Amino acid sequence: MKTFGFKIDPLTGEEYYEVYLRGRQVLNDPHLNKGSAFTREERLSLELDGLLRSGVSSMEAQLDRSLESFRRKPDDMERYIFLIGLQDRSEPLFYRLLTENLEEMVPIVYTPTVGQACLQMSHIQRRFRGLYITPDNIANIDQIFQSVSLPQVNLIVVTDGERILGLGDLGSDGMGIPVGKVSLYVAAGGVHPAVCLPISLDVGTNNPRLLEDPLYLGYRHPRLRGAEYEEIVEKFVLGVKRNFPDALLQWEDFAKHTAFDNLAKYRERILSFNDDIQGTGATALSALMTAMRIKRSRFQDERFVVVGMGQAGTGICMNIRAMLKEEGLSDEEARRRIFAVDMQGLLLDDDPKLEGPQKPLAQRRAWVEGWTLDDPNRIGLPDVVRNAKPTVLIGVTAQPGLFSDAILAETARHTERPIVMALSNPTHKCECTAEAVWKATDGKGLVATGSPFPPLSWKGRTLQASQCNNMYIFPGLGLGALVSHASRVTDEMILAASRAISAMVTPEQEAMGLLLPEMRDIRRVSAAVAVAVGKEARDAGLGRLLDDDQLEETVRKAQWAPRYAPYRPGRLV
Repeated sequence: MKTFGFKIDPLTGEEYYEVYLRGRQVLNDPHLNKGSAFTREERLSLELDGLLRSGVSSMEAQLDRSLESFRRKPDDMERYIFLIGLQDRSEPLFYRLLTENLEEMVPIVYTPTVGQACLQMSHIQRRFRGLYITPDNIANIDQIFQSVSLPQVNLIVVTDGERILGLGDLGSDGMGIPVGKVSLYVAAGGVHPAVCLPISLDVGTNNPRLLEDPLYLGYRHPRLRGAEYEEIVEKFVLGVKRNFPDALLQWEDFAKHTAFDNLAKYRERILSFNDDIQGTGATALSALMTAMRIKRSRFQDERFVVVGMGQAGTGICMNIRAMLKEEGLSDEEARRRIFAVDMQGLLLDDDPKLEGPQKPLAQRRAWVEGWTLDDPNRIGLPDVVRNAKPTVLIGVTAQPGLFSDAILAETARHTERPIVMALSNPTHKCECTAEAVWKATDGKGLVATGSPFPPLSWKGRTLQASQCNNMYIFPGLGLGALVSHASRVTDEMILAASRAISAMVTPEQEAMGLLLPEMRDIRRVSAAVAVAVGKEARDAGLGRLLDDDQLEETVRKAQWAPRYAPYRPGRLV
C-alpha cells in the first residue's frame, strides 16, 4: 500500500504530500513523521490530535536537539546507532542533520564506521529497511515489489553481501552498505529518499562466524553458487524491469567473480552500473587528472603500480588505460606503463590464472627479463617498485602497512612529486597513512586515501589528503542518468563525470595537495557530475534532448532539499 503521493494543487500550484495514513501510522512512517513539527491543521486532519505534546517545533529546533544528542554519544558506533534510529523515525530531519554536518557525519553513516556496524548488524538491528530477497521468496518477487509503500521507485542499490568493503562475506548483515549508499544519494546527490530502495540479495553466507551466531538474522545456508545463483539474479533483474522499469540499479559490494559477470550481462539490458568497478575507478581517475595538472604532467609520462586486482583495482587500471589510449598510446604502449600486482605478484601474460579483465593489464614476460628479484619465482611489490620505478602507487588490498616506509621512500626516488593513493577501507585496513607518505617524500607527495586523515602542518605549509570516496561519483552519476532518462550508463558518461569533478578543484586547493573538491561542496559536485552525464547521454543519443541550460535547470530542480512538506489527507486505502 502506498503511504503517500506527490501532488500539486492545480489552483495554487502548491506542492504537497497526499497522505493515506492516519494517527500513529503517520508517526511510525519515517518518510512522513514530523514529530513535534506537525501543524495544528495537520494534527486535526491526520488524526494526530492528542498523540503529540501541545508545543509545535520548527525543524531548526529539532535539529539543535538532535545534534546535541548525537554529540553526546560516547563513540562512533553509538553515533551510528543514533543516526540510524533518527532515520527510522524521521527521514526529513535525518537528512537535514546529515546535509548540514556532512564532514562530521559521513564517516559515521558510511566509511569507516559502517564497516564496523555491518560486522555487528544482527546484534544492533533495530528496524528493517529495504527488501531482503532470498531463495525462499524469489518466486514472489512481483508480490514483494508491488508491496513497496514508496510513492515510486527510481533508484535501487543492491548487494549480495559477499564482499563488504574490505571485510569479506557478511551475508545479509551487509545490508548496511546499500542503506548507507542510499543515504549518500540523498544527502550528496539530492535524490528524494522516497524514491530510493536498498535491497539485499540474501543467498546465504560462507562466513562460519555468522552461520554459528545464534543472533544472525540472514538466510542460514552456505552461499549459492553457479546456476542457482545466476537464476536468482536473473529473476531479480526481470522483476525490477517489470515493476520499476524507469529505475537505475546500482550493483554494490559483490565479489569479483560475480561483479564483472553481472555488469557485463546486464549493463545493456537495464540502466545499471557497478560502483566498486566503475565508481571507484572514476573517482581515482578524477584524482589522477588533478595530480597531472599539479605536476604539469601527462598520463603517458607516469608509471603506475596498482596493487590489488579486485573490482576496484581492475576498474582503476581500466580507467588509466583508457586515458593513456586517449593520449594516443597503443594498447601495448599503455600496457607497459601499468604494473598490476595481485596475490601472485606482478601479473604476467603467461600466467594461466589470469582472469578476463586482467589479461589486457598483464605485463609481457619478456619485458621483465633482467629484473633484479628477491625471489626468482615471484615478482613481489618491492621488486616492482625497485625495477619499474613507479611515479604513481595505488593500493586497494585491505592490507594495512603494505606501503611501508621503504616502499614509499623508493617510490619517492623516481619522481619529484610521487602520487600515493592508499584506498582501502575502513581506516585500519589502509595501506599507509597520509602522514607516512608526507614524511617519506619531504611533504611533496600527492595523497588520496579511502578513509579520512587529518591535515598535517609541514614546514610552514598545511598538507591535506583527499578522501577518494565514491561519493564524489555515484550520487551525481545516478542523478544525471535519471534526470536525462538515459537508457544505459556508458563508459563515456563515467569519463565525463571524472572530468567534471577534477575541474572543480581550485588552484588554492591544489596548492594544499588536494586532488578532489572538499566534502562540504559535495552537492555542488554532484550537480556538476549530473549535468556532465546528462550532456553525454544527450550527445550519444541515449538521453533527453535538453539544451545545456534546460539540463542544468532540470538537475537543480531534481535536487531535493530536506524539509517538511505540507500534508493533506488523502482517501484512505
